[in-house]
Amino acid sequence: MQDKEPFLETLRAIVGAPNVLTEGDLSAWELDWRKREHGKALAVVRPASTSEVARVVQACAAAGVSLVPQGGNTGMVVGSTPDASGTQVVLSLTRMNRIRTMDAANLTVTVEAGCVLQNLQEACEKEGFLFPLSLAAEGSCTIGGNLATNAGGTQVVRYGNTRELCLGLEVVTAAGEVWNGLSGLRKDNTGYDLRHLFIGSEGTLGVITAATLKMYPLPKSMLTAFASVPSLEAAVELLGLAQQQLHAGLTGFEVMGQFALSLVRKHFPQQNVPFEGDDAFCVVLEVSDHASEAHARGLLENLLEEALQDGCVLDAVVAENISQARALWHIRESIPLAQAQEGLNIKHDISVAVSNIPDFVRETDAQIAQAFPGARMVNYGHLGDGNLHYNVQAPEGSDAEAFLRDQEKPINAIVYAQVERFQGSISAEHGIGTLKREKLAQHKSPVALGLMRAIKLALDPNNTMNPSALFLP
Repeated sequence: MQDKEPFLETLRAIVGAPNVLTEGDLSAWELDWRKREHGKALAVVRPASTSEVARVVQACAAAGVSLVPQGGNTGMVVGSTPDASGTQVVLSLTRMNRIRTMDAANLTVTVEAGCVLQNLQEACEKEGFLFPLSLAAEGSCTIGGNLATNAGGTQVVRYGNTRELCLGLEVVTAAGEVWNGLSGLRKDNTGYDLRHLFIGSEGTLGVITAATLKMYPLPKSMLTAFASVPSLEAAVELLGLAQQQLHAGLTGFEVMGQFALSLVRKHFPQQNVPFEGDDAFCVVLEVSDHASEAHARGLLENLLEEALQDGCVLDAVVAENISQARALWHIRESIPLAQAQEGLNIKHDISVAVSNIPDFVRETDAQIAQAFPGARMVNYGHLGDGNLHYNVQAPEGSDAEAFLRDQEKPINAIVYAQVERFQGSISAEHGIGTLKREKLAQHKSPVALGLMRAIKLALDPNNTMNPSALFLP
């Protein structure tokens, strides 16, 4: 764009001059959360309503300018960061943060895309309801971003990914039209379910501006236990016992390797991490109950007693109050931060069948140890739904930045070949963004890729919606 000023003036007329940012430090929008890529935006535009979003999209379409929708900018795969060309508009939805309606009888809440996840959780809890999506970035990530990436988190084992929590969407299409699908119906069998096209599409098909989401009655009690187990096989056995005995009461089941926990002890010594020693893994599990805390505690203690007798649990503690429960969950949530303190690392967000996780980890660990002596494995994640954050830290004392630069591709090749061998997925909950485009092209079937490209072409024929994400040029 040779003369960008008339276009910028059009944007200012739509959203107000203070909400079209072109100068100063724009790193909050141009730098991805992992600080891997620093793009350059033509402008950061902050609309306050769906109608403003629609008019911005129309202006961009008329000018041939591409858009990068962005929520809290907490993504892990560089999917909401502009490229370095200085020609893309970052569409920040954080001003659209209202909770529009809460329907207690229908157990639904309608919320705008820029609403911070934690704010929604707290608003629902205040009215006696639970919104169960929970992840480490909940204090800054937004509902629109959660939907665009189909976020997972720690309670998928009971409530499913964000997709399962969404009943309806409001979307601005690539042409600037508004589709209002905020019905809140649980049954609507009238053709294609369009919401599922936009959920998980990473802003490549349109802009999610609002959503109608499921709420649940607030449980009377939620109890947390922290257990050490001798192996991943034992962790899988414990999961099976928990599913048999707790049924739908099992809301979270996380696994953490000892090296991952050692990083928390090292970088956050104020945290009391149980069971330091040679135990291979630890598990944090959560049970919720609608009867009483005494009933839930009895179920959990019976489970752990049987697991101790069977030998799949070596030791365990049960939180006595909310403060202790939060402290135990905080250990799990601190692992990514402790990794960052330790230095740059090679991250993987993979999924395989729960039954295959022990063999996957054993084989892949051995291959990486042989090819890269001294590499440190940071294994942790959502065992309950088969999602591991299988990360590789540089050898102790080495140059972490050089390790990431020189070894990321060969390590990725090992990990993703193993994922394919076990018929898993190279991205369980983080998405593809720009970071995994090449891997998607290698590991997704040609038929699936062809269908995805056809949908993209049909809904965004001019390729203006987040054009760098998902697909290679």
